[in-house]
Amino acid sequence: MSRKRKPFPILENVTIEAVAAEGKCITHVDDKVVFVPFVVPGDVVDLQIRKKKKSYCEATVVRFISKSAIRVEPMCEHFGICGGCKWQNLPYSEQLKAKQQQVYDQLSRIGKVELPEFRPIMGSVHTKAYRNKLEFGCANKRWYTAEELQALPEGVGLSEGAIGFHITGVFDKIYPIEKCWLMDDLCNEIRNNIRDYALQSGMTFYDIRAQHGLLRDIMVRNSNTGEWMVLVQFHYDEDGDDERAKALMQHIADRFPQITSLFYVDNQKGNDTFNDLDLTVFKGKDHIYETMEDLKFKVGPKSFYQTNTEQAYHLYAVAREFADLTGNELVYDLYTGTGTIANFVAKNAHKVIGIEYVPEAIEDAKVNSEVNKISNTLFYAGDMKDILTESFIQQHGRPDVIITDPPRAGMHPDVVNVILGAHPERIVYVSCNPSTQARDLALLDSEYKVAAVQPVDMFPHTPHVENVVLLKKR
Repeated sequence: MSRKRKPFPILENVTIEAVAAEGKCITHVDDKVVFVPFVVPGDVVDLQIRKKKKSYCEATVVRFISKSAIRVEPMCEHFGICGGCKWQNLPYSEQLKAKQQQVYDQLSRIGKVELPEFRPIMGSVHTKAYRNKLEFGCANKRWYTAEELQALPEGVGLSEGAIGFHITGVFDKIYPIEKCWLMDDLCNEIRNNIRDYALQSGMTFYDIRAQHGLLRDIMVRNSNTGEWMVLVQFHYDEDGDDERAKALMQHIADRFPQITSLFYVDNQKGNDTFNDLDLTVFKGKDHIYETMEDLKFKVGPKSFYQTNTEQAYHLYAVAREFADLTGNELVYDLYTGTGTIANFVAKNAHKVIGIEYVPEAIEDAKVNSEVNKISNTLFYAGDMKDILTESFIQQHGRPDVIITDPPRAGMHPDVVNVILGAHPERIVYVSCNPSTQARDLALLDSEYKVAAVQPVDMFPHTPHVENVVLLKKR
């Protein structure tokens, strides 16, 4: 019989010192760093240690002694539970300071390269309803807070179907979201209506452990042209599930005529990704459009498009400025997605070549060029390290400028080596993860110096930050 572990002690009367990574704050106790979520600098609290390591601890608040003067009231009733907006209690001006510092710390400590003075971070135009896309999980087990569990009537079961967000660290339970402030309120109406219909009709919710249950996942997108897209993922288990799924889809179509692009799919995989699945259009078109300056961009359900539409324009405007094109340059746009950056800079370049992993996104990129009557772009689909090779460069020409916007993992070392071998005059590196960007800057440092750094906030109330770096050939 194992011995019961003695609980960690309570740390009393502790002052929170500063904002740290991953949306947490830090303090120091006995020369050890303590990470604490959902607090702000200046809070005085009692802490319960939850995890103890050699060099740091993780703790949660058990009592507020006094609250910081800079603290603000979170707008969301789900703050502190769903885990999505960890900085709603921090004024937006303080969020921006923390993000600026985060970029500087990661580029200097990880990259260890010579850096110029950073430009001030570009704050988001909107701090509410700024997203154009949200995904919600559906589960047959909902998450209850301790307070909710205590308030439950005796004998009430805990396997109530829920639609919302996964709780951090709990993969099989969903916390039901009544109102999310990150997207236009129609998104809340659609999600809650689907939930109500499913519960009233007796539709089963997905059990990720047993991998059965009909209602699985919901994706909602909108655009600055006023169009809406909804994709519902099902998991067919038994006879009649197709009819039940179509009945829900018809209900959505009837209830929400604003939806211009309505999809569904039967996903039998072990995860909720759908890029490799054939989607069925139930109503409307298979795409929506976003606009940027005088350009239109086709966005399908599998397309990558920056989730903060208005801020994406400012991000790409910085990338275009850093590229400093005169009309004579050959530009490679790596990880081009639906060709947004490629088409955005094309009028200032001689030719732009875009490369992207997702074939459907490349088809959208080609359509985007056609729709906008852009004739100086070429697009290729495939794994970046397999497409961008020395033979590819010999065939298409050595780029004068490379713009790269990789996923969070950054660039593969093979891609970095090909870039170094291509010897472009300038590299514009757009990143959603400054830590992997810093690693890649160190790899490029032998031949390229960092000439400008512009942080851009795309995700208010979260610790995430985008960063654009201009590199010039030494």
